[in-house]
Amino acid sequence: MCPISESPSLRRRRKEARPAELAEAALALFVEKGFAATRLDDVARRAGVSKGTLYLYFDSKEALFRAVIEHSVLPLFDEVEARLAAQRHDPARLLRELLVNWWRQVGATPLAGTCKLMLAEARNFPEVAAYFNEAVIGRWSAVLSGVIAEGIAQGVFRPGTVETLRQLVFYPLLMQSVWRCSMAGCDAPPTLSDDYFDTYFDILFRGLLAAPAQEDRS
Repeated sequence: MCPISESPSLRRRRKEARPAELAEAALALFVEKGFAATRLDDVARRAGVSKGTLYLYFDSKEALFRAVIEHSVLPLFDEVEARLAAQRHDPARLLRELLVNWWRQVGATPLAGTCKLMLAEARNFPEVAAYFNEAVIGRWSAVLSGVIAEGIAQGVFRPGTVETLRQLVFYPLLMQSVWRCSMAGCDAPPTLSDDYFDTYFDILFRGLLAAPAQEDRS
C-alpha cells in the first residue's frame, strides 16, 4: 500500500503555522523552567520537531521570546487601542473594561508568565528585558496613562500625577498575575475570588473618581 502524502496546500499551512507552534512551546518552557534554563533542544522536543527545523525559524532563545510576544501579546494591543479611541467619552467604564480584559487575556493565562519571567531574569538578560519593556510595558502603560489623563481632563477622575495613578491602579493586578505564576500553588487557589473585581473597583473608584461639586448654598 502506498503511503498517503500530504497535499502541497496542507504542507504550506503547516509551515505557516509552525512559528506560532514553536512560540507556544517556548512560552510554556520559559514559564516552567525560566529563560536561562530553557534550551532550544527542549523547545524543539516540546513542539514535536527537530532542532534543525526550529533553526529554520529561530536562531536563538531571544528570537523565540520575541516571537512569543509578537504572536501572543502584540495583537491584543490592536483591540485595546481601538477601544481606547472609541470610548474616550466614558473613561471610568473604559478603565474598568481594560483592566478586566487584561486579566482575562494575560493575567489569568500562561502569558502572565512573561511578567514573572522578566521580574526574575531582567538583569541577566538586559536586551530581552529592554525589548519587553518597549514592546509591552511601555505600550500598555501608555494606554492606561491615556485613559487616566482623559478622565482627569474631563473632570471624571481626581487631579493627580498620571504616572502615580497608573501605578496605583494597575500594580495590584500585576502582582496577582505574578503571584498566580509563583506562590499561589503553595497557599492559595490560583484564581481570583468571585468578588475580587467588585471589591477592587469599589475601592479603586472611591479613591480615583473626582468628588462631586458642592452646591453653592449662599
